[in-house]
Amino acid sequence: MDQQNKEQFVILLGKYRSGQATPEEINFLEAYYDLFDVNDDLITPDNEADFQQLKTGLKEAIDQQIGLHKKQPARVRPLRWVGVAAAVLVLICVGAAFFRYWPATPEKAPLATVTPAPASQRPLNRPVLQLANGQWIDVDSSGQGIIAHQQGLSISRQDSNTLVYQPLVNTANGDKAHGMNTFTTPRGMKYRVVLSDGSAVVLNAASSLRYPAVFEGPVRAVELEGEAYFEIKKDLQHPFIVRSALQEVQVLGTHFMVNAYPDESNIKTTLLEGAVKVKAEKGAVVMTPGQQVTVDRDDNAVRKAMADTEKEMAWVNNLFAFRQDDLPTVMRQIARWYDVSVEYKGGLPTEKFSGEISRSSSLTDVLQILELNDVHFDVQGNTLTVSYRE
Repeated sequence: MDQQNKEQFVILLGKYRSGQATPEEINFLEAYYDLFDVNDDLITPDNEADFQQLKTGLKEAIDQQIGLHKKQPARVRPLRWVGVAAAVLVLICVGAAFFRYWPATPEKAPLATVTPAPASQRPLNRPVLQLANGQWIDVDSSGQGIIAHQQGLSISRQDSNTLVYQPLVNTANGDKAHGMNTFTTPRGMKYRVVLSDGSAVVLNAASSLRYPAVFEGPVRAVELEGEAYFEIKKDLQHPFIVRSALQEVQVLGTHFMVNAYPDESNIKTTLLEGAVKVKAEKGAVVMTPGQQVTVDRDDNAVRKAMADTEKEMAWVNNLFAFRQDDLPTVMRQIARWYDVSVEYKGGLPTEKFSGEISRSSSLTDVLQILELNDVHFDVQGNTLTVSYRE
C-alpha cells in the first residue's frame, strides 16, 4: 500500500473510533480486516489502540455473521447457493495483503406475471427462454409456478433462479413435445435449469443452453455457449452429450463443468464426480474426478491436468475465484457479472491476482480493492476503462 493510501486509511480509522465514519467508510474498513496481521507498517504507537479496537469489534461481528459459535462451520457444496451473509470477499495481488468483505444481500422486488412474447420482442438483458415454437418468455418477470406448457410437459419457475421441466403423467407418445428450447442468462445472473430427464444444469452469466424439451432417441444431447455446471441423471442406455465449440463431452451420469465462453483462449471441462470423455479434433480424452481438460482455440490442442476444483466451482456458490490470474482474466469475469465493457489504456501491470470475491459485492467495492494494486478505473456508463497507475 502506497503512502497516500496509508494516510487515508489512518484518517478513516480515527473517524471510525470517534463514531463519525459513514456506512461506506465502515464497509471499506471492514474490507481490510486481515490487513492488520500482514501490514504491520500501518500500525504505529499512535494508532495501535485504534487498530485493536477495530479488529476486536470486527471479529465479534464476523463471528456472529458466519456462525462461528455453531458446532459445525458452514461448507461450500455444489448446487447450494451461498447463504452466509453473501459469503466472504477476499482479493489479493501477489505480494499484497488479504482483504475480506461481507456485503449485505439486497432484497428482491416483487415479481410480475407476463405472457410469452413473440421472437421480435425478445427481452434484452434478462434471463429468457425460447420455446420450440419460437416464442420468448421473460423468465425473470414471470411469477412462480407454471409459466408455459408444451405438449407432454410443463415448465415452471420454482424460485427466483430455478426453472423446472416436468413431464406430464399419462402422456401418450404422440403428445410429447418436440423441438429445441434455448435458455439464455444475461450478464450478472446465474440460473438453474432442471431438464425433463431430471438432470440439473447451472448456467453462469452470459451463457446459453440449447436442449430438447423432451429427450428422445439413443442420446441426450445439449449445446452450450458460455459456462455451466452439470449434475446428470444416470441413464446407462442414454448417454448425455454436451456439445460446444471444438469439443463434445460424453457422460453417463456425473457432475462436471464446461467453460466455453467465446472470449476465452481455451475451452475447459472439469470433472468433479464420475467419468466423462472429451472428444475434439485432435483426439479424445477420458477423465477421472479432479481432472481438467482444455482444448486450445488456436491450434485445437487437447491437454489434461489436475484441476483446482474449488476455483472452478466458485461461481456456482456465488463467488469469483482467482489463482495467479492476470488482470485481463480477472476483468473478463467482472465484465460478465456487472454488465460492463472493459477498455484498456496504456500498459498493464504484470502482477498475478489470487483470492475470492463474493459476487454479491458491488462493482464499486471490487474496483476499490483492485485499485490498491496500482490499477486505476474510470467508469462512464457501462464502459470501464482500466489504466496502470505508475
